[in-house]
Amino acid sequence: MLYDGDFLTGIENGLRQALPLWDVAPGTQLQLLTISENATFKASQTGTGGDLVFRVHRPDYHTRAEIESELAWIEALRAAGDIRTPRPIPLRDGSHIADLNHDGSIRHVVAFEFLPGREPAESDDLAGWFHKLGAIHAGLHTQARAWARPAGFTRKIWAYHTTLGATPLWGDWRAGLGLTKDGRAILERTAQVLERELAAIGTSDDTFGLIHADLRLANLLVDGDALALIDFDDCGFSWFLYDFAAAISFLEHEPYVPALMEAWIAGYRTRAPLSQAQAEQLPVFIMLRRMLLTAWVASHAETPTAQSMGVPYTQGTVALAQAFLAARA
Repeated sequence: MLYDGDFLTGIENGLRQALPLWDVAPGTQLQLLTISENATFKASQTGTGGDLVFRVHRPDYHTRAEIESELAWIEALRAAGDIRTPRPIPLRDGSHIADLNHDGSIRHVVAFEFLPGREPAESDDLAGWFHKLGAIHAGLHTQARAWARPAGFTRKIWAYHTTLGATPLWGDWRAGLGLTKDGRAILERTAQVLERELAAIGTSDDTFGLIHADLRLANLLVDGDALALIDFDDCGFSWFLYDFAAAISFLEHEPYVPALMEAWIAGYRTRAPLSQAQAEQLPVFIMLRRMLLTAWVASHAETPTAQSMGVPYTQGTVALAQAFLAARA
């Protein structure tokens, strides 16, 4: 297993050796927060004026330039004052990325201030939070359209060819765990419909641009009435409406999703225009995201998240695809 105890111990030991680069003592208390593809640790009583969160990147995914671009966007959003998200913490030399050599692989490490809060629970008033999230997404998209990105800015593109097409970033959906011959045929038809509909939507500047791309519940922090955003690791260029689909990741089948969609649309419209025609396109992006996550679960079967989803998630994807196709018949 990739994420067994020895692996995590090795990552933690490597991080401890890097801590002095931030003027943090190697003996500082570290707590593993999440482990999916990246590993994130909370460092407590760091002596730097607050707790820190360290993100240890998986190797061979994001380049240094891509990570620097992510941090540049975060800094720009923070400077604009609209979005609450943790501040990237520089190393003592002023740079933002350290390298950790683990089992012969180089892993990039970045640090952020620790923000208090919790993930929204399904038992919360999720519609209320999605109203806030819609307004936040509108603010993100407005800033992204207007922002003059720095020279060398580069992030991945989440288009059809990099999600379900010829060069998928997260693997081939056809490898979905437990996917049957009949299920594959249904998803093949669904992929063809998605390709046509996405081509019709197009990639003009008003529909396609820089987005967070992963503001699911796990990447939201509730603190009182405030909502903060974390983990811009998958931010990149895609359809703006894809941000809603990402927000309901792993919840796509729930009966309350239409209520979340209505709340998100209403919240979005408090900050930016969203036409009825655009609102009616949201199911396209929900289906795109669901098929993309089905590929991710298959290609990242060693991760705890993928293991918790497994074959039932693929089966659910086929059921959603059948409903999606029926609605377009």
